[in-house]
Amino acid sequence: MLKAILISKQDGAQSVRLADLEESELPDAPVTVRVEYSTINYKDGLAITGKSPVVRKFPMVPGIDLAGVVEKSTSDAWRSGDRVLLNGWGVGEGHWGGFAQKARVNGEWLQRVPESFTSRQAMAIGTAGYTASLCVDALVRHGLTPDKGDVLVTGASGGVGSVAIALLARAGFKIVASTGKTNEGDYLKALGARDVIDRNELAQPGKPLQKERWAAVVDSVGSQTLANACAQTRYRGLVTACGLAQGMDFPASVAPFILRGVSLLGIDSVMAPRELRQPAWDRLARDLDAASLDRISTVIGLAEVPNAAQNIVSGRIRGRVVVDVNG
Repeated sequence: MLKAILISKQDGAQSVRLADLEESELPDAPVTVRVEYSTINYKDGLAITGKSPVVRKFPMVPGIDLAGVVEKSTSDAWRSGDRVLLNGWGVGEGHWGGFAQKARVNGEWLQRVPESFTSRQAMAIGTAGYTASLCVDALVRHGLTPDKGDVLVTGASGGVGSVAIALLARAGFKIVASTGKTNEGDYLKALGARDVIDRNELAQPGKPLQKERWAAVVDSVGSQTLANACAQTRYRGLVTACGLAQGMDFPASVAPFILRGVSLLGIDSVMAPRELRQPAWDRLARDLDAASLDRISTVIGLAEVPNAAQNIVSGRIRGRVVVDVNG
């Protein structure tokens, strides 16, 4: 028997429970992983609360991330004892995910846990941190250097924002953090932010073109915040978009893009190819220290996942929440 969070749906009503499952109930796939840790992401919160149709079939074990040890494998790429992690690939949406003590997955979805991280640390990073690293990689790849000016990070006290600040600070950038949690200023500055602004400065409708402030932006909020961030980005600046905490809409004009040459870079973490994933994890292994991971993460057990899911979609989570599936 193994414990798992199970989402079911009957007569249009969704239910979530901590269930005891037989290993034989796991989906068929080449690699069986003994899961050690997972983590709560915003998408997991949407899946568990049902606030967005993230789950594509039922019943479903949610959890878009996992880290653990290969137990059995018919894949040539993996063998028993390998330390592995998984981010995305539709796991927790269309294929049973990481909120369980075991998972069966395709070998192509797995990566080795970097030697510098434990499984717990890898999940303190999780999809949120890996997405932040994809954003930083994209900015650097498109020519951003520290001398270009300030970098705005929105949703700064969340998982993406927290890791983005730590990575950007390590690379020498000057960061302005935007957050709705004004009491988190000390936390954000400890991660490396130079200044902290209230998210309300960006959350309300604004002019199509505004005063130039940012050389680049890491945005996990979307909607009006992203529109204002683009309107405030300097000539030939860069904006990465990777989230929708405020909404999926984008109430903007083309003005920043055709009058200032601003580039809007979409960041997809779910289906990103290995040639993007590996450099992102290499950056995390190189530039993110254990002290930062301790500051941005807390640990809960499986039974606490439903409550944590409610908290993350309500904006009551700071940093990263690691799930000890055996705790």
